[in-house]
Amino acid sequence: MSKTKYLTLLWTSIATLAGLVLYSVGNVEMGRISWDIAVVPALILSLWDMTKSLRRGDLGVDLIAILAMTGALILGEALAAAVIALMYAGGQTLEQYAANRAKRELTSLLNRTPTTVERYVGEALENISITEIKPKDKLLIKTGAVLPVDGYVSGDSEATLDESSLTGESLPVTLSPGQAASSGTLNIGSPFVLEAVHNVSNSTYASVIRLVQEAQTGKAPFTRMADRYAIWFIPLTLGIAGLAWMISGDPVRALAVLVVATPCPLILAAPIAIVSGISSAARKGLLIKNGAALEALANSQRIIMDKTGTLTTGNPRLVDIETDGSLSHEELLQLAASLEQASFHVISSSIVESAKQRQIPLIIPQNIEETAGKGIQGQVNQHLIMVGQPSWILEHNPSSDWIDPLLKKSHNEGRMSVLLSVDHQVRGALLLQDEIRSDTPRALRNLRSAGIQHLSMASGDHTQIASSIGYSLGLDKVYAELKPEDKLDIVRSEHQQGITMMLGDGINDAPALAIADIGIAMGAGGAGASSEAADAVLMVERLDALVEGLYIARRSQSIAKQSVIIGMLLSAIAMVFAALGHITPLEGAILQEVIDVLVIVNALRALYSPTKHPGIIDVKQQHQLKKEHIELQPILENIRTLADQLAHEQDIELSQLKALAQLLKQKLIPHEQDDERLLHPQLATKMQGYDPMAMLSRTHREILNLSNQYLDIVEQSGVSKLDTQQRYAIIRILYSLSSILALHFDQENELYSLLSGTTRR
Repeated sequence: MSKTKYLTLLWTSIATLAGLVLYSVGNVEMGRISWDIAVVPALILSLWDMTKSLRRGDLGVDLIAILAMTGALILGEALAAAVIALMYAGGQTLEQYAANRAKRELTSLLNRTPTTVERYVGEALENISITEIKPKDKLLIKTGAVLPVDGYVSGDSEATLDESSLTGESLPVTLSPGQAASSGTLNIGSPFVLEAVHNVSNSTYASVIRLVQEAQTGKAPFTRMADRYAIWFIPLTLGIAGLAWMISGDPVRALAVLVVATPCPLILAAPIAIVSGISSAARKGLLIKNGAALEALANSQRIIMDKTGTLTTGNPRLVDIETDGSLSHEELLQLAASLEQASFHVISSSIVESAKQRQIPLIIPQNIEETAGKGIQGQVNQHLIMVGQPSWILEHNPSSDWIDPLLKKSHNEGRMSVLLSVDHQVRGALLLQDEIRSDTPRALRNLRSAGIQHLSMASGDHTQIASSIGYSLGLDKVYAELKPEDKLDIVRSEHQQGITMMLGDGINDAPALAIADIGIAMGAGGAGASSEAADAVLMVERLDALVEGLYIARRSQSIAKQSVIIGMLLSAIAMVFAALGHITPLEGAILQEVIDVLVIVNALRALYSPTKHPGIIDVKQQHQLKKEHIELQPILENIRTLADQLAHEQDIELSQLKALAQLLKQKLIPHEQDDERLLHPQLATKMQGYDPMAMLSRTHREILNLSNQYLDIVEQSGVSKLDTQQRYAIIRILYSLSSILALHFDQENELYSLLSGTTRR
């Protein structure tokens, strides 16, 4: 259809120009014939568009353009008819160009989709298109690859998969040979062989194609709204035209009214603004399928959000270490990470990464044996080390009194416990947790600033876990222990109170995404089913992109309405002048062309987001500041460990307290002093308001005050053993320091992210 529009414009332009040349050289009759010929393809195109409108049950505003061109031909206004045809064909072509320009980003999403896979042919491998996959094919799934089809793990190797997009749970699973693996999951372990059971038509890849095709063919709501305007706009136009003819007795006046009433602002400008908004949102990482979805997003009042992978990262991270007292935190992490570096499991990667962040040297393990999905064992420094699931560790090692309470507490807090044993004695546990995304709190605040009235979370987790996250984020409502059908009821209930948005990433979210006023899937790592069911897809793992998309949707809707109002107002004024005989049909056609250009140019403003101000600090500096906090993390853990040991009345050597004192003097105190004396004053000069860093400055003073209190107690002369009063004082100081530092580091990280200009607001 786009080629037809371009050819129509080319035909109309050449015939109109030829008519002008013939007319200017005195061949008036041939000039008129050329102008008549110019009208034919545009008239056919407008009749075709009107037929499609009638099939949908709409009258269609194309009727006015048809009447104008036909009336001009009948009344002998050949040049006016040609100009109207040129205006109509030009408008249709401009609409097609703007739509293609706006959809460029949507098409690029498809181009980035993987399209090939390696298939075994005997012992050899061949690279094929995923569309060629057939059941029984054996495919090599490399590390980091998404499974293109459903199948079974084949061969002798296990598969470690990230199934968070399917189940909503962040912890990976290890599948043994013969177990089923679902398409859309991510291979985070070693390469393995997959035996296909389906072809690609039911895969995630097919869902992505359908998603993009739907985005490219979706019709903007204002196009349908333009047809609804025809219910009163066409009778009004015909009434004014008829009245002008009746009063003046001149049918040309009626024709002039029809010409200036040709509703191109309704037909073209509003859809261009909507599609331009879709393109602008796509550049920010939010793929909106169609104009109806953009309008629903712009009008959203309430949001329901899934937890895992949406509000949280979906990836477990080491958050705490517990020991039986025989090993320090650093020693236990060193043993675990040294052994885990031989494994490809995602939990192993998290443990190793934590050790590297703390600059703990790793030891090369020997005699490694890994039990799929359970744990790993080997020799480290001549000791037998086992790291893995509690059930597996306790199966091979005797339990201790401290283990059961720890496991229960860990479960209640939504943490994963990994036990470590040394020479068949359980010595400690590594606690991992799916943490809240760093941008989540800021994104939620910005959503409220954007006018979202109610924020709620819907999760399948236990009530205690879900409530803890919900309350920490300041959500208005937390729904927990839900099944997919329960989420449907919640969406219906929220819808009764306002236009509701659903945000999720798993297959279990798909039904709720489908029935919400606007369903948005976390598509970067989400399931194909959720992306298929949703009206929009976040193609980046940032909730900030949703905030950007919301502002873009509202701006685009505002520009679309503005274009319609301006265009209709100018057309109405021109209709009055035409009815009074002050505008001829030819002048009316030229005037309407000017109006069209004005409103279409205005609509194209939706392609561009408002200019973002440069960040106060650059992204590289932001990452460096965050890295400094990571390097201080071992001190924070040391503070908490000593506090716990003192609180449980364990024997503490004075050397341990002095070692912490040295860390405070050499690392923590200089860091806080540099922030207070150098960094924050520099940042304050670039920020608005009086003393914008005052709150952080007050925190610095409290950190330094507590640190000095600790140093005074530990370093006073003559102390060889703590008395009761000193013990309680240090417990109070260390717990206070631990809490304040954890909060302070999070606040500074969020501030630095904001100042780097990586978010809209």
